[in-house]
Amino acid sequence: MPERLNRPAPLTVAELSESQLLERIFPRLHYGQEHNPSLILGPGDDAAIVAAPDGRTVLSIDTQVADQDFRLEWANGYRTTGYDVGWKAAAQNLSDINAMGARATSLVVSLTMPPDTRVAWVEDFADGLSAGIRELGAPDCAVAGGDLGRGRELAVSVAILGTLDGRSPVLRSGARAGDTLALAGTVGRAAAGLALLESAIPVEALTKDQRALMDSQCRPLPPLAGGPLARDSGATAMMDISDGLVRDGNRMASASHAVLNLDAAVLEQLAVPLLPAAGLLGIDPMAWVLGGGEDHGLLATFPPGLQLPHGFTAIGSVEAPAPTDSTGVKIAGRPADTVGWDHFAD
Repeated sequence: MPERLNRPAPLTVAELSESQLLERIFPRLHYGQEHNPSLILGPGDDAAIVAAPDGRTVLSIDTQVADQDFRLEWANGYRTTGYDVGWKAAAQNLSDINAMGARATSLVVSLTMPPDTRVAWVEDFADGLSAGIRELGAPDCAVAGGDLGRGRELAVSVAILGTLDGRSPVLRSGARAGDTLALAGTVGRAAAGLALLESAIPVEALTKDQRALMDSQCRPLPPLAGGPLARDSGATAMMDISDGLVRDGNRMASASHAVLNLDAAVLEQLAVPLLPAAGLLGIDPMAWVLGGGEDHGLLATFPPGLQLPHGFTAIGSVEAPAPTDSTGVKIAGRPADTVGWDHFAD
């Protein structure tokens, strides 16, 4: 028998000092810093310095925790890579800035790691974060700095800054009766992908279309061009769909004191791309369309008669609630009761 090679054990973060680990991370996060006028001082000092020429700063923060927001190893055998987590950290935070009609300018990252975390995983995370910023279409966004820490759970927090470029933000509260309700991006794909990840069907057995749905959960594709475009086109309200079309729609309806009435025929069309997973798992794809989150599409409303900007599709209308009725989401005039994702209940 051939002699087995003695391969060295993978290097872990416990074997490096913080400075040594940062030396491996910083070169992977330089995208955009050389030409980004918003970043005056980046990593290396106690704090970053970011310009705010608009006089206002759009700010958001989001966190991913292992075994709560993702699993390092899923039931179907897929292993979450550092690249996946880095990409998703970029995507979900960029989407929040996008949903205000703003443009992301910089972000800071806090990474908490168990001591046995492999250094290669951390490097992969940095690569995924940089690739997400670049490939999703946020060329003016730079990584301004962050923090590394040790803990029992792997957790990533990103705080992101953006600018309105002198324009007004688009809020959730501006929808008015008669407006057209529209969607940019997708709904249901990430939820279908999550169901595949949590199934007992081996990842190797999935078709190309099924793998693509799984990728939508691991590496979502928010329509970053849509936010500023919708703002400039006259959108009256807008928000990121992170917790499901109905749950987030209810939030917009409540903020605007309105009813969002979804078109049942359009919803059926949105379910068609989900059929490869729905047929395999025996699940009604409409549950994913209405209740699935994490695609990070945009839900927006536009004045009646306005031509929708590129990338947006009409999915319903805005109505005033009846005197005896409450605000909320309806489908073809009937109340929608899909719950959607809740971070504390699910």
